[in-house]
Amino acid sequence: MVLKTFGWSFAVTALGLVAAFLFGGWTAFGIVAILSILEISLSFDNAVVNAGILKKMNAFWQKIFLTIGILIAVFGMRLVFPVVIVAVSAQLGPIEAVDLALSDKDRYQELVTDAHPAIAAFGGMFLLMIFLDFIFEDRDIKWLGWLERPLAKLGKIDMLSVCIALIILLISAVTFATQAHQHGGAHVDKTSTVLLSGIAGLITYMVVGGLSGFFEDKLEEEEEREHEEEEKAAREGKPRSAVAMAGKAAFFMFLYLEVLDASFSFDGVIGAFAITNDIVLMALGLGIGAMYVRSLTVYLVRQGTLDEYVYLEHGAHYAIGALAMILLVTIRFEINEIITGLVGVVLIGASFWSSVRRNKRIAAVEGKDAVKTEISSGV
Repeated sequence: MVLKTFGWSFAVTALGLVAAFLFGGWTAFGIVAILSILEISLSFDNAVVNAGILKKMNAFWQKIFLTIGILIAVFGMRLVFPVVIVAVSAQLGPIEAVDLALSDKDRYQELVTDAHPAIAAFGGMFLLMIFLDFIFEDRDIKWLGWLERPLAKLGKIDMLSVCIALIILLISAVTFATQAHQHGGAHVDKTSTVLLSGIAGLITYMVVGGLSGFFEDKLEEEEEREHEEEEKAAREGKPRSAVAMAGKAAFFMFLYLEVLDASFSFDGVIGAFAITNDIVLMALGLGIGAMYVRSLTVYLVRQGTLDEYVYLEHGAHYAIGALAMILLVTIRFEINEIITGLVGVVLIGASFWSSVRRNKRIAAVEGKDAVKTEISSGV
């Protein structure tokens, strides 16, 4: 099971490390290895959240997520995205941006640093909306009941999460964005940039998340009518495919997953510049890490881990909320990537431990009930 799920990740790791060694010797080898670990640690919560969505999709779309999705994640966000940042922020053409990334790495890093406020605002707002919509939803299973119960009651107020997100964006714009961090330790006013980028992140979430939720509901309705529609189509000589029916809903969930992955990758891409400004090594290291995140997502789905350890999804969403706030704070202040990674690991670790304790309590209660049943039956 492990080899089947992580086989491609192992293969990509071997090829990536060999390519790094051939490109720059043992120094490049070590940089790529460190970047891979950085990406995995920063994106573990991404895998948990992805798994919660992916388990709703059929086998066909899970394969799409592992094939086309990984191409988007590795080549799109870890290779193309850093170049696009430079092209947009410096108003350069794609070819010029690539040439700059390869020939003038220091200038390239400066441009990415200067574009960070816009990136942080967009990604921070997108992730913040995911967190807010999660904690304001009334769920049967609650991890931190003392906090989640009152928040679920507040969640009955329409558009509350949007209002809170906009308030946080406004506060970030008038505090952090007025002294946004730039290369060389300089600070400039990027209030309008942060506001526009944050609103763009909010709109992206509402459009993609809204469409995926709408079609997920439609899928459930279609599944109930599936048998009748197949019989009708067969009479007309046009058999209906169950995969095609699921495709509309799954496509938007797939799109949602890709946008979600993009938002998670922002901190990894920006954090990678603290280690290297070589775009080749960056793409290799972050690409290897992205492969493991994808494989881990599928592993969690196939093993039913989220069903067994029920608080993991809660911990991942709290980690998302923490990451969103960290991204907004980094508009002005530099925060070490180790701290960012540890916050997510600690929250997910705590939720895992709580899940283990919950399972033990349930097992103990069931054991006592079984003993009482045997005694009462005279066994």
